[in-house]
Amino acid sequence: MPTPTVPRLRSWARTVAVLAAVSLVAGLSAATAGASTSGAGSTVGSAAPFLSNFSKISKVASTVPALGSGVPGNGDVNPYGVAVVPRSVGSLVAGDVLVSNFNNGANLQGTGRTIMRISPSGTKSVFANLAGQVPGPIGLTTALYVFGNGDVVVGSLPTTNGSASTATAGALYVIDSSGTVIETIKGGDINGPWDMTGFDGGSLGVLFVTNVLNSTVAAKGGVVAKETVVRIVLDFKVSPPRVEQELVLGRGFDAATNAAALVLGPTGVALSRNGTLYVADTMLNRIAAYPDALIAARSEGTGRTISVAGFLDEPLGLAIAPGGDILTVNGANGYIVETTPAGVQTDWVLLNKSGAPRGGGALFGLAMAPHGAGVYFVDDDFNQLRLFH
Repeated sequence: MPTPTVPRLRSWARTVAVLAAVSLVAGLSAATAGASTSGAGSTVGSAAPFLSNFSKISKVASTVPALGSGVPGNGDVNPYGVAVVPRSVGSLVAGDVLVSNFNNGANLQGTGRTIMRISPSGTKSVFANLAGQVPGPIGLTTALYVFGNGDVVVGSLPTTNGSASTATAGALYVIDSSGTVIETIKGGDINGPWDMTGFDGGSLGVLFVTNVLNSTVAAKGGVVAKETVVRIVLDFKVSPPRVEQELVLGRGFDAATNAAALVLGPTGVALSRNGTLYVADTMLNRIAAYPDALIAARSEGTGRTISVAGFLDEPLGLAIAPGGDILTVNGANGYIVETTPAGVQTDWVLLNKSGAPRGGGALFGLAMAPHGAGVYFVDDDFNQLRLFH
């Protein structure tokens, strides 16, 4: 199995040409909406918040692999990543939800191996079991994205015993539509891939990956300001896809190891229709923005602050609502928060009230249900995929 180190930037002319072509395919505007900071409780704009359309939280399915599924022990737990399958390819069915597990059956962090496939009706199966396909331990993170050709990319942040002191850089694994690992992307600026989003341009694809292990283990709980958002361009004209380019788009985010969460650092990330990338800056309770993220040619530091504090309290998962608002779930208060691109927090809904503090780090991955019918989220207090609708 090939395991290439991610190449450094090739010529700037080639890089810009490739990314401009991707942007053109998407029809994305180079312009981005204006931004400002705002706290919760600001005046609601003319459009009703997306979250105000919904009031019900339903369990879709447990995310623990069933007995007899080929997963040893009691099955993996602690669901992190969530992604909706865009089209039917191979064993993938359009509308099904993929969920990655971070812990193994013994509940050790950074040791989970499975990606579950769950239908909207709650039928579940193991889509991919990486045990035996790649060297262990694994520890599948919130970094999960599905391309239209059926390739699935998932991140890993492995530990040997569930503690941050043994955490290592991990990798991105490319998995085909049958659940087989076909490529490993590691090295370079891939260091603890924690969350991820992407752009599907057909023959070209782009991944945006947040990383949380740049000097954090050595700091032994101290805060470091070295975490990154890395943009990776993939060429799908060959199989497995080839890495064409790597750029550190964001740099300088705070992170620290944490006994309960293993590590705290930049987590949720999503790309808007106008090409702005939004990032959940977990430790500073803010949402950051990177305009023109597909074609930016250099690092933009920690981005432009869109909104800070208010109902943002350790924001983790992040997604874009159909109208362009930013949805984040919080690790420290159990809320999902809706924020406009201008920074106004317009609505907040309590999704998890268990534990102390309330919500206690249970909410990670987010994904929009097809046709704007709600928001899928994982609740790792109960190892469940749920739907707010």
